[in-house]
Amino acid sequence: MIRLKDIAQHVGVSVMTVSKALRDAPDIGPGTKTRIKLAAQQMGYVVNATAQGLRNRHSRLLGLIIPNIANPIFARMIMAIEDRAHEASYEILLSQSQNIVEREDACLRQFLSRRVDGLFVMPVHRPGPEARAYQELLARGTPTVILGPVAPFCSQFINVQGEESEGSYLITQHLLELGHRRITFLCGPSLAPWATARLDGYSRALRQAHIEVDDQLIFPAGATIEDGANAGRQWLSEATGATAIQAVNDMVAIGCGEVLLSQGLSIPQAVSLTGYGNILAAEHFRVPLTTVRQPKHSLGETAVSVMLQLIGGAKPRPPRLPAVLAIRASTAPPVPAEGPFPVPITNN
Repeated sequence: MIRLKDIAQHVGVSVMTVSKALRDAPDIGPGTKTRIKLAAQQMGYVVNATAQGLRNRHSRLLGLIIPNIANPIFARMIMAIEDRAHEASYEILLSQSQNIVEREDACLRQFLSRRVDGLFVMPVHRPGPEARAYQELLARGTPTVILGPVAPFCSQFINVQGEESEGSYLITQHLLELGHRRITFLCGPSLAPWATARLDGYSRALRQAHIEVDDQLIFPAGATIEDGANAGRQWLSEATGATAIQAVNDMVAIGCGEVLLSQGLSIPQAVSLTGYGNILAAEHFRVPLTTVRQPKHSLGETAVSVMLQLIGGAKPRPPRLPAVLAIRASTAPPVPAEGPFPVPITNN
């Protein structure tokens, strides 16, 4: 391993001079700095980031906790966070909570033990107003950016999010403009603020159109393709009379859509279907999904910008990213049904 002492002997200067040159200290001349940096590069010197962090009290590490890396909704956001952090000379440490409270708490404490300079967290949502791990973060003063809407237990931290309620409102409004009046909503997890916000947007659009929100048209779903498939089977088994289905996200919509198509229902002729999030699979689904373009890449970039301001001592305002409707082939005006609807489920 090449040491500062080795570089100093090679260049013919003191160890202190080498140390200052590699830190761009102002009292070292540009010519000397150039010679020392070139020698360090040629000799294969690697900065000891841990030791450097102990000296300047900055690790240049940022922790990122998401529910599950396999979820496609997170891919572009992670890429944007990593790219912007790299540009700012930070390294990202990534961990998955798997939506388990105890696992998230362990991830938070592990990152704090690594002396991270800041944390990005997409929280596992809890029913109570407080969470001990987040109280510890607040007491430590660790710069923390919440990715997505906040719940009471993490409301003290700044967050970055899209306009969740507005995006859902736009989809419901689009379906209403097409002529749909009975619109099923497939709900997300009850404790997740993003899911609650999307249900609120749906309800608000109906009320503004003077249509009463019908609880029989609201189905519990979840967040995954499997959840959507289960909700689709339940919807098929109940005669709701709905001509459109609005899913809480694209994966739920895709799961539901696969079930509908497998049972012989055409989309959008028999029923219109929408998602939320604009994951890659939404555009390339068998019937390309009408959805909301969730600004995942922009959200990641904005989160890092906010983090750098927090680390620098500023108190930025929570940014909100606009929602944009993407209209595709899965929605159309309702067609009057000629017989009973929906059709019974078969076993194929």
